[in-house]
Amino acid sequence: MATLLAVNSAASLWGPYKDIWQTLGSAFWRRQPEAVHLLDMILKKHKPDFISLFKNPPKNVQQHEKIQKASTEGVAIQGQQGTRLLPEQLIKEAFILSDLFDIGELAAVELLLAGEHQQPHFPGLTRGLVAVLLYWDGKRCIANSLKALIQSRRGKTWTLELSPELVSMTTRFTDELMQQGLTYKVLTLVSQIDVNNEFEKLQRERGLGSEKHRKEVSDLIKECRQSLAESLFAWACQSPLGKDDTLLLIGHLERVTVEANGSLDAVNLALLMALLYCFDTSFIEQSTEERDDVIHQLPLLTERQYIATVHSRLQDSQPWKLPGLQATVRLAWALALRGISQLPDVTALAEFTEADEAMAELAVADNVFLFLTESVVMSENFYQEEFYTRRIHNLITDFLALMPMKVKQLRNRADEDARMIHMSMQMGNEPPISLRRDLEHLMLLIGELYKKDPFNLELALEYWCPSEPLQTTTILGSYLGVAHQRPPQRQVVLSKFVRQMGDLLPPTIYIPYLKMLKGLASGPQCAHYCFSLLKVNGSSHVENIQGAGGSPVSWEHFFHSLMLYHEHLRKDLPSADSVQYRHLPSRGITQKEQDGLIAFLQLTTTIITWSENARLALCEHPQWTPVVVILGLLQCSIPPILKAELLKALAAFGKSPEIAASLWQSLEYTQILQTVRVPSQRQAIGIEVELNEIESRCEEYPLTRAFCQLISTLVESSFPSNLGAGLRPPGFDPYLQFLRDCVFLRFRTRAYRRAAEKWEVAEVVLEVFYKLLRDYEPQLEDFVDQFVELQGEEIMAYKPPGFSLMYHLLNESPMLELALSLLEEGVKQLDTYAPFPGKKHLEKAVQHCLALLNLTLQKENLFMDLLRESQLALIVSPLEQLLQGINPRTKKADNVVNIARYLYHGNTNSELAFESAKILCCISCNTNIQIKLVGDFTHDQSVSQKLMAGFVECLDSEDTEEFVRLEEGSELEKKLAGIRHETRIHILNLLITSLERNPPSLALYLLGFELKKPVSTTNLQDPGVLGCPRTCLHAILNILEKGTKWRTGPMAVRESPQLAELCYQVLYQLCACSDTSGPTMRYLRTSQDFLFSQLQHLPFSNKEYEISMLNQMSWLMKTASIELRVTSLNRQRSHTQRLLHLLLDDMPVKPYSDGEGGIEDENRSVSGFLHFDTATKVRRKILSILDSIDFSQEIPEPLQLDFFDRAQIEQVIANCEHKNLRGQTVCNVKFLHRVLVAEVNALQGMAAIGQRPLLLEEISTILQYVVERNKLLQCLHAKRHVLESWRQLVEIILTACPQDLIQAEDRQLIIRDILQDVHDKILDDEAAQELMPVVAGAVFTLTAHLSQAVRTEQKQPLAMGPGEAQYALMLDSYFSSPPSAENPVVGFASIGDSSLHIILRKLLDFILKTGGGFQRVRTHLYGSLLYYLQIAQRPDEPDTLEAAKKTMWERLTAPEDVFSKLQRENIAIIESYGAALMEVVCRDACDGHEIGRMLALALLDRIVSVDKQQQWLLYLSNSGYLKVLVDSLVEDDHTLQSLLTPQPPLLKALYTYESKMAFLTRVAKIQQGALELLRSGVIMRLAQCQVYDMRPEMDSQGMFVMRDPPVFIPTPVDRYRQILLPALRLCQVILTSSMAQHLQAAGQVLQFLISHSDTIQAILRCQDISAGSLQELALLTGIISKAALPGILSELDVDVNEGSLMELQGHIGRFQRQCLALLSRFGGSDRLRQSKFQDDNVEGDRVNKKDEMELAMQQICANVMEYCQSLMLQSSPVFQHTVCLFTPSLSETINRDGPRQDSQAPVVPYWRLPGLGIIVYLLKQSASDFLSYYDSHRRSVTKLQNVEQLPPDEIKELCQSVMPAGADKISTAQKYVLARRRLVKLINNRAKLLSLCSFIIETCLFILWRHLEYYLLHCTPTDSQDSLFASRSLFKSRRLQDSFASEANLDFRSGLTIVSQHDIDQLQADAINAFGESLQKKLLDIEGLYSKVRSRYSFIQALVRRIRGLLRISRN
Repeated sequence: MATLLAVNSAASLWGPYKDIWQTLGSAFWRRQPEAVHLLDMILKKHKPDFISLFKNPPKNVQQHEKIQKASTEGVAIQGQQGTRLLPEQLIKEAFILSDLFDIGELAAVELLLAGEHQQPHFPGLTRGLVAVLLYWDGKRCIANSLKALIQSRRGKTWTLELSPELVSMTTRFTDELMQQGLTYKVLTLVSQIDVNNEFEKLQRERGLGSEKHRKEVSDLIKECRQSLAESLFAWACQSPLGKDDTLLLIGHLERVTVEANGSLDAVNLALLMALLYCFDTSFIEQSTEERDDVIHQLPLLTERQYIATVHSRLQDSQPWKLPGLQATVRLAWALALRGISQLPDVTALAEFTEADEAMAELAVADNVFLFLTESVVMSENFYQEEFYTRRIHNLITDFLALMPMKVKQLRNRADEDARMIHMSMQMGNEPPISLRRDLEHLMLLIGELYKKDPFNLELALEYWCPSEPLQTTTILGSYLGVAHQRPPQRQVVLSKFVRQMGDLLPPTIYIPYLKMLKGLASGPQCAHYCFSLLKVNGSSHVENIQGAGGSPVSWEHFFHSLMLYHEHLRKDLPSADSVQYRHLPSRGITQKEQDGLIAFLQLTTTIITWSENARLALCEHPQWTPVVVILGLLQCSIPPILKAELLKALAAFGKSPEIAASLWQSLEYTQILQTVRVPSQRQAIGIEVELNEIESRCEEYPLTRAFCQLISTLVESSFPSNLGAGLRPPGFDPYLQFLRDCVFLRFRTRAYRRAAEKWEVAEVVLEVFYKLLRDYEPQLEDFVDQFVELQGEEIMAYKPPGFSLMYHLLNESPMLELALSLLEEGVKQLDTYAPFPGKKHLEKAVQHCLALLNLTLQKENLFMDLLRESQLALIVSPLEQLLQGINPRTKKADNVVNIARYLYHGNTNSELAFESAKILCCISCNTNIQIKLVGDFTHDQSVSQKLMAGFVECLDSEDTEEFVRLEEGSELEKKLAGIRHETRIHILNLLITSLERNPPSLALYLLGFELKKPVSTTNLQDPGVLGCPRTCLHAILNILEKGTKWRTGPMAVRESPQLAELCYQVLYQLCACSDTSGPTMRYLRTSQDFLFSQLQHLPFSNKEYEISMLNQMSWLMKTASIELRVTSLNRQRSHTQRLLHLLLDDMPVKPYSDGEGGIEDENRSVSGFLHFDTATKVRRKILSILDSIDFSQEIPEPLQLDFFDRAQIEQVIANCEHKNLRGQTVCNVKFLHRVLVAEVNALQGMAAIGQRPLLLEEISTILQYVVERNKLLQCLHAKRHVLESWRQLVEIILTACPQDLIQAEDRQLIIRDILQDVHDKILDDEAAQELMPVVAGAVFTLTAHLSQAVRTEQKQPLAMGPGEAQYALMLDSYFSSPPSAENPVVGFASIGDSSLHIILRKLLDFILKTGGGFQRVRTHLYGSLLYYLQIAQRPDEPDTLEAAKKTMWERLTAPEDVFSKLQRENIAIIESYGAALMEVVCRDACDGHEIGRMLALALLDRIVSVDKQQQWLLYLSNSGYLKVLVDSLVEDDHTLQSLLTPQPPLLKALYTYESKMAFLTRVAKIQQGALELLRSGVIMRLAQCQVYDMRPEMDSQGMFVMRDPPVFIPTPVDRYRQILLPALRLCQVILTSSMAQHLQAAGQVLQFLISHSDTIQAILRCQDISAGSLQELALLTGIISKAALPGILSELDVDVNEGSLMELQGHIGRFQRQCLALLSRFGGSDRLRQSKFQDDNVEGDRVNKKDEMELAMQQICANVMEYCQSLMLQSSPVFQHTVCLFTPSLSETINRDGPRQDSQAPVVPYWRLPGLGIIVYLLKQSASDFLSYYDSHRRSVTKLQNVEQLPPDEIKELCQSVMPAGADKISTAQKYVLARRRLVKLINNRAKLLSLCSFIIETCLFILWRHLEYYLLHCTPTDSQDSLFASRSLFKSRRLQDSFASEANLDFRSGLTIVSQHDIDQLQADAINAFGESLQKKLLDIEGLYSKVRSRYSFIQALVRRIRGLLRISRN
């Protein structure tokens, strides 16, 4: 039992029924194929509910007890665990509800719980009230479902065009219901359910809430009854009811009564129609086969006794409650019998078929036609159903066609009665009372029935059988033959009826006959036939029959009478002075005649309204001149009602522009409205007086209304600018003034006999204003006063009416005030939800008011701009400010609130909500007003709640009713659906514009964010949670959510694409804005799982609405990007992972599982099961999204013009372009149209008029083209947008998401797939070029990531220990064997070489595809190519000094490693593209955008460096590009000079210069390249540049004082170094690599040095010591050591005379002296002090700086030593004549090493030669440096091998030196990567230092040995021989030296000539001390450690041995 007592949370009396209804909707109206199966299941499940129809679960004692205890024990809820306690209050309410509806207690609880759940949808209602609504809504759903099922049956009247299986299913299902007694149940329910009784019950239990709730409940109850009745009607139409059911129906109708107004209500009307369709025999006239099918299904003929029983029941004389109803049924039965009697075999039924006449007689006797007119046709629901109209039409036409005798009898009786009346009048008696008026009623019925034709059926055409001469056969064929398959026989009979009735008309039926004609003339075809009939009647050939007067029903007769009447009145016109004339009795016309005139006028109006031909024919008829006569009559004294009809007739004539133009003039002339005041005239005349005196007194205003209607029509047809010229100031103003001041402004204060008329007046006058303003475009000339001449004086012309309306609406005028108060009154009336007279008209009036405000808002900007520029003294305020004004009635600023309240009525009054939304959307663009509005909207709680509900209701508006009615729906329904859609679009646009403003904004309030607190603190909830109302955000999510559970995806995307696009945009804006992002994303993620469920369905496909579809995807992807970024930052891994799975997996996911898909399989990484089953792979979602973007774009055909000039048209189109809301440039089509039409109108002459139609046609061609063009632009914009978003998503996935969520190999595969796809799409010939930039950007990012991924993978093995990657081997000296054949390195990267090659080829294709233009695109592609080529670059490997152990042979035979292989293949592919590619890259390198040039140069650099064949180098030099680059250095000179100012303009030039120099340096590294560069004179160019001479001065203190953090723009000194160092590097590289031309190169470099000698010397002086200056020195000494050599001067190719030679030698000498002087600084003790100083601040950057400085100092020493060595070797080939560079003094060594370290060493001035001591000192210093470096190197290598084992502090320290800030925040894995990077750097730095130290040691030893050998063996001391000889020998050696032209300026005399014997002895002694055992041992150790692996093995050993030997020689 417990299970039975579980509560269904969806309420069993509501939820399931709602589901049935929605499933039906999907199957029937949305035609969703999957819904059919679902429907079948649901119907089977709920069949009992349909059988027991509306039966409630009964009360139950057990349930009662259970619920009573629920507050303590709780109840179980289906689908939930445990029980739920119910509050006492709910239990009480449940019992009340149970008693109220007599339902089971559990069902009551369910309803209340569902009510609680649904409460947010019904703001302001309690759960009980909602439960009441749900109860009835459930009933309504089941009734509607029943109706829909029955409508879909197979049957004889209609088809819904559903699939056969569906129709069979529903037919079978409904047949079963019918067998269970459906008719009886329906009829019982219809009579039982009564709105008033239900309301009384609800009232007693307080079950009714606000007016809105009452209205909703009553609507639901009414709809239940209505749908039940209509389901019977539908049944009867499709397959008539059986005998018993028919009798039940008759029984029900017997008891029916009419409404208060005499008509049947909708329910009874439906039941009556059901019965009439049961008796329908129209099928008899169909063709025989069809007829036989139907007969077999017709109970009328198949069921025995059917006819007999029904006949006897209807003959029974028992009167019904409504005799007319009985008569109707009897008439239908009589006609059915008459129909049956025509069947071949009905003799058996003869007794009944004979009785048809009698039955018809009974019907006519009971006034059947009168009843049909008043109670059926005039019922308000009659015209809502097409088949009602058809059935009554059949009834009447059957009567006329099948019972001609009966009709004749009616006519005879009418003639008879007419005679009686005539006689009695003659006698002066009262006419007899017993007269019957059946014919009259029949005619009125016909007139009434065809008057309206909402479905455009034109059924009345059957009454017109055109005679041949009048009409061509085409119309006849199309309209009459085919549309209704009726034999012409019937038509002939009917048309005969119409014609004969008009013959010899008795006066009594004259008016009914006219009314009948008026009905039959409704419709374009019918009107034409009627016109012809009236024309023929009056023509001469009829006159013989009729006698002299012609037929009274003819144009002839009618216009003749009018003219006579007019003549008559004219005669009687009293003189203008007799003021009383208006009150004279109207002359010469009886009431009867007046009615006749009115009837004929109305007939005329109908005909000319429908038929343009009739209008023109009548108007141009020379004798009748209707317009003239009517205007004449209007001036006479006739009753206002007649005047009104005349005006209406004029309005109908005014529909044709041709007539309208002349009508204006005639109106003005006749002064119907007095526009010219004549001074002599004492009294005003015209309509104004009529309004104020006559109509106001009568309290009826037909004339005013008709006049407004006339003006309204005329204004639309043609608008005269110079109306009334000559008599008054021309213009429309007097009319406007009358309408505004007399009609509109006073309409509220007048009295009205008929309440509705008040609103009719308002509506019709506001309509005129609306039309005037709608067609007004502010123009410059409106703002200039125009003067016209009138009777000799200048007077001002009136402004256009639109101008004065704008002026009134942009001021606080009475007009605006009245309009706003009308809006307020309107919303108050609507809030009552009660019907009141004139409701329709009030709504229309309000709509016009809102539309006026709207138009004003649209046009005010232009209007005010023009006004500002003009000279007019008018003041206007923007309307949005006026709307902020105070409302005089409420004393509050609530105008905008009143406008917004119309949204609350969006469901009932869509147009008003639409206009209101449009106004709000316009106003919301203004920020200040937004803030005020937020205050106005929120300060009153109840108003605020209502407004929010209004917005939400409009957004929610798309409920099932829409689509149900849409299929069968009239135009109106479709239009309303369109309007609702537009309203939603405006609301979303309002949210979008509002979100762009600063808070507080309207959007934040509407979307449910905090306004009182900071926005970001909002906590968004589901509606109803914590009292959170349902907001626009919920509505938007709801729109997007519908359909996401199914495979088809969100419904809105397909069904309302534009709406969905804006919804996605709003959500994106919320997520993108920093304030709202947090709350929104939290809510979407937790409560909604929004993104996952939406992204599942990407890509959307909707070809018709491609633009919207692309934008939808864009916004969605952008939002997804934000989500991925945010969840990654917040470490919400599972969320990120789920989305990544969804986007990247290439395995099918479980479709549409519970939303928790990704959480439980957390541990599998994206596409982790790649390897299991490759058969079921699916396309990755990220790729299928790309597939859905079509890169090709159809371009509209170019214009082919005959008249306009094409170039000019293009120009005009360009001028008409503007930015639309989305910021796209499109052409304004309306504006263009106006321009072109104006152009055509300006043409003069006959020829132009003839050509006009052709010109207009061409204009439409142009406009068509522009529309296509706009679409193209928007489409391209959308494609770019979606590609940008896609690219953003891909980039976020690759950069922002945690790397470890995607396995490395998958990452590469994904990037490879994306890259290949994106290339394939863009390389397609059709692809649009506009998309290239976005694609190139994406390619760049992707390639960068690919490169990174592959290189990371290459490095990975480091972590895994040695033996995997090749250079991991080098880490450890134990693994010295090469990679063996057992583990060759397979392929390159997991994606394999071939994939990489494909990518490279596509990249190159893309570069070539860009052709000449698109340099920016190529910039991205060059970047991509660089990244790609980087893959094949060997990564930084630690130099572990082990590699050198291999023998040369081992190295040569080693297998090619993967890097070289890939590099070789890459270059092969690149070369296969030949000169085309070279040309493009070289051109970009030489000119164009700076970044493009830099990247092109970098690319050339990269390619040239790996191009072994040197193809590119050849091309560069042969095609002259290299020369261009070299020559451009001179042009750069000037711009570079400007960069050295303290505030540089831009650094672009510096960067391009650096790129260029880097490239030239790269070229110079190749021997051939260096040759080419020398040939192109690059060094000469550098020598010419002046920028190198502009070295900024710097203070030595400055460098270390500046502790500010470095700014982006480097200091001038740094900028100078950035300019100088590349030049020095280039020189150095050229010197190194030009072997053959070494002397030529050195000569040129020397010239470069000399031409900038000042700078060079300043650098050599080395004032301050910083990393930069040391680098300068290191490079410079390197160049000098190779260039400033003795042998170079002789090679200089300048012709040098003695003087300049001296000068050159001077320069060289100075360089030499300065270089030697450097030794004492860097080899000496200065260096120590300097590096100590650096040690103080070792952190981050400075660590690297310190390394650099150390390296630079060693480099300087090495360079100077190399220089010394070169000088010595070059100068003296023999020992005896060694050039001595150092004096034989070791004092420096002793000083520095001795105990007196504090005392300063004597500074040697640089012109004196330094002593040998410096060399010894340097030797010792280097030896100890070497050992410390060696230790450090070993330690680092060990650390690198065991990074993971290092202590955290050390790791942190290593990281900080790479990444000073934020090292703590990164993951451990990344820390290891950084630490490794730092260690590799350290190892390589130490390796370089070791090699420098080793070089310095070797050179020092060599120089020391040479000097010692000279001094100790060959030198003759000064004091040992006489000086004369000495000086001579010295002179000899001098000359010897001079012949080398070397040390010309070294002052030997000051240095060397004073070497004494003592000096030499001292030298020997000191040397023995300095070069002690320990030093020798050290040196030999070093050789053992290091030099062994180099090629110079045992060099040190030999030198040490020699020096030792030298020192042992005792001096003789």
